[in-house]
Amino acid sequence: MDSFLFSGVFELPWWGNVAVALVLTHVTIVAVTLYLHRCQTHRAIDLHPALSHFFRLWLWLTTGMKTREWVAVHRKHHAKCETAEDPHSPQILGINRVLWGGVLLYVKTAADSVAVARYGQHTPDDWIERHLYSRFVLFGLTLAGVTDVLLFGIVPGVLIFVTQIAWIPFWAAGVINGIGHYWGYRNWSTQDASTNIVPLGILIGGEELHNNHHAYPTSARFSNHWYEFDIGWMYLRILQAAGLAVIRHLPPVPRFAAAALAPDRQMLQAVITNRQDVLANYDRSLKRAGVLEQGALQTMQAMRRELVALWGRSMASSEQLVMQLQDWCRRAESSGIGPLVAFSQRLRCYI
Repeated sequence: MDSFLFSGVFELPWWGNVAVALVLTHVTIVAVTLYLHRCQTHRAIDLHPALSHFFRLWLWLTTGMKTREWVAVHRKHHAKCETAEDPHSPQILGINRVLWGGVLLYVKTAADSVAVARYGQHTPDDWIERHLYSRFVLFGLTLAGVTDVLLFGIVPGVLIFVTQIAWIPFWAAGVINGIGHYWGYRNWSTQDASTNIVPLGILIGGEELHNNHHAYPTSARFSNHWYEFDIGWMYLRILQAAGLAVIRHLPPVPRFAAAALAPDRQMLQAVITNRQDVLANYDRSLKRAGVLEQGALQTMQAMRRELVALWGRSMASSEQLVMQLQDWCRRAESSGIGPLVAFSQRLRCYI
């Protein structure tokens, strides 16, 4: 009886079955972060058609997720982040609900045809998507489960399959969407509550670096500092070398020159492009200003809000924004507040 329950094409020791489960779930993680997230949702990369289709097939077998729905849920999250319309914000819904019930929140938004139509555009809509992957979701999962049982035996196969289908709902829908907006460290002062959970993005394919991603959502690389590691980026570099991936976007690299006499259009564009770096420097200036009197701190906080509002004024012309930036720098440098003066002088060095 024991032989029947545990016998398959491969009769592995317990640790061998654990290793197989970890490898298979890691392939699923790679499919999610490279194909669904970086490629389909944010267009940060292009993948070779054969590789894209392998990931689509793998996700159909191991998760039952549809590309269009996944993309729609995540794009809506970015568009409505930390609001009542965010599909899975722990700041709104509570950490326990998102961490342990994240998959239910995903299913709710994925079932919203209006949201999917609005946010799921430009995803695969070919014959195989319409007639197989979207129509016969349970068939894919059943096929994967039967294959696991045949390869590894009934008990190991079922356990491996259960691990496969539970991995993404917990780690992606729960941990990334929950803890990634609740606890961790922040490199960038994004307008949402996103955090980097740990600096080593290995277990969840680099998605652990969630604050970095929200700061630069179209970047193919999630690591921003020397002590951070994005295993998804490592895979991308390997695929790029093999001709299977094209890197389309990376975070901007700030460039500096001698301070301009006055802000001009080039400096304005540089400030807007490098706004995350600008804000990080400003926040460091605020920390240095901690010993100043309350009035000076309030002035710096108010001028920070003005600076953020400047690049959010999409209706203003370039000439108007340049004039506003010139006025901001003039007031900053005449304020007599040391850290604010130093920051404004550095701001005029962006090119």
